[in-house]
Amino acid sequence: MDNLKLNVSLLRQRVPNLTSAAKSVGLRPATVSNLCTGKIPVGRAEVRTIAALASLAKCSLDELILRGERVDMIETGIKPLDLFAPLAKGGTVGLVARPGMGQLVLLGELFHHFKAGGYVTILLKPEGEYPELQDMLNDVQRVANSIEETYSIVANTSREKEIVFAADREHVLTGKIYDLQERIQQEGIENVTTFLVDLKGAAVDEDLPYGPLETLWYFDADLAARYMFPSVNPLYSTSSVLEGVHLDQHHLSVQQRAQKLLRRYRELRSLVQVRGLQAIPASETEVYERGERLEAYLTQPFYVAEAYTRLQGERVSLLETLDDVQAILNGSMDHRSVESLSWIGTIK
Repeated sequence: MDNLKLNVSLLRQRVPNLTSAAKSVGLRPATVSNLCTGKIPVGRAEVRTIAALASLAKCSLDELILRGERVDMIETGIKPLDLFAPLAKGGTVGLVARPGMGQLVLLGELFHHFKAGGYVTILLKPEGEYPELQDMLNDVQRVANSIEETYSIVANTSREKEIVFAADREHVLTGKIYDLQERIQQEGIENVTTFLVDLKGAAVDEDLPYGPLETLWYFDADLAARYMFPSVNPLYSTSSVLEGVHLDQHHLSVQQRAQKLLRRYRELRSLVQVRGLQAIPASETEVYERGERLEAYLTQPFYVAEAYTRLQGERVSLLETLDDVQAILNGSMDHRSVESLSWIGTIK
């Protein structure tokens, strides 16, 4: 049962407004979202839920459920992404953030890495003026002014080249992105990974702001307010790569332990903020302090932000991230100050 996954691209094509459609048949949008990203394994879903999705997509269960499909990740070199919500190769990732949370800086850093790695980087120009996009244009090789132009660029790019493509949510709301993805799929083009951003910041209040996704990066207001960037929420962000059958078991184990620690740390932090460290039991102090260290370690200096931070950008491999996080979880870093673990790449 562990090798089952939803055919997310089929759902995207057949049911563009999945939030409304899910509610109309009595499904919770959050449940559907978790099924799409793999947070809830298909094998553990209620039969009624899967049957309702198949009915909405007007397809058979065999078409909706893929068996033995491998989901590969693209290693980004960005610690919280690779650890908690890996980027699904060839899939669609949605960034959910309000303005000021750093989503465009993160996207710019990703495009910087991708361009250096030989990827073709494409940006579909959004409607309206967004001066903040200027900072990432150095790492965008092709700027498309329309869906048709985007299709032309993709179709004329060598199939041997990996493509990363970014678009604003306004193109999602019109349904044009789904039309583009369907055309690309019909051509048998599988080398396109799509990034959807919400430049207006309205998606935060919606259950399924982009419809079905392989990867969801949810930004955290508290982290952003404390200048802990990238401010990607390690508890709410998720990916279909995290389905156990697709993920290295060591990665899965470290990821689950880290989430458990951060979940408890966040609960304790609320108490400490109000009443001080003495308000929590001595037995919980170790948990709190390790959570504080782990949260600090998950910050990272970006190449594209060097002019603002005065810190040299760092790229951290997944293997290094797993080793460092495991050291924090096991207490090997209990002697280190929180400050010494903030805004670094790897632990030296």
